Amino acid sequence: MKKETIIELKKVWKTYYMGQVSLDVLKGIDLKINKGEFVVIVGPSGSGKSTMMNQVGVLDVPTSGSIYLNGIDISTLSESDLAQLRGKTIGFVFQQFNLIPTLTALENVTLPTIFQNVSEKERLEMAEKLLRMVDLGERMHHKPNELSGGQQQRVAIARSLVNDPEIILADEPTGNLDSKSGQQVMDFLAKLHTQKHKTIILVTHDLELVRYAQKVVYLKDGEVVRIKHGHGHK
Repeated sequence: MKKETIIELKKVWKTYYMGQVSLDVLKGIDLKINKGEFVVIVGPSGSGKSTMMNQVGVLDVPTSGSIYLNGIDISTLSESDLAQLRGKTIGFVFQQFNLIPTLTALENVTLPTIFQNVSEKERLEMAEKLLRMVDLGERMHHKPNELSGGQQQRVAIARSLVNDPEIILADEPTGNLDSKSGQQVMDFLAKLHTQKHKTIILVTHDLELVRYAQKVVYLKDGEVVRIKHGHGHK
């Protein structure tokens, strides 16, 4: 059966200009990510991982080359069309949680739905269901400062799922967590992959997490140096 490509980078370069100096952070990246794959992108600090994540998550456009999301060349889209497409297709989980401190867990999870055409009742029902799914049913009316790091990251995972995206893009999601909480977060991501058939893209410098991957992309000095295929969820 032919695998369906969900994100494709073709000859992607990203160059930053500082006065007269230019710095190539990504150098001609070619990468295909298939629907339903668990992909881990690894590389040392300074290898271009964050820049790569911004390209894969269509948060940024390349200096040259093309990025296709579900077959659509993102460079042809207006910023508002791109934001709509991204909002529906990709859920983001960041190392810093990025929760709004004045809002409860429930309110944080409903936030991304405000820009989609959904009634408040549906939004709250969906958010409650997701918080229960990440074992936070008892904590949905707590604010971030009343939750542990692991619980905050699970709120962030619930938030990333609220628009039912095809892709979950996680940037160092265990980076600020102790090993037990980190393990819980990885188990949730693995569950989303196997049970909900989500495409998971994980960006990390932690080689321990490679065991979860079906495809490992090794990045060094802005180039893909190796792609290794694995079985995932060891």
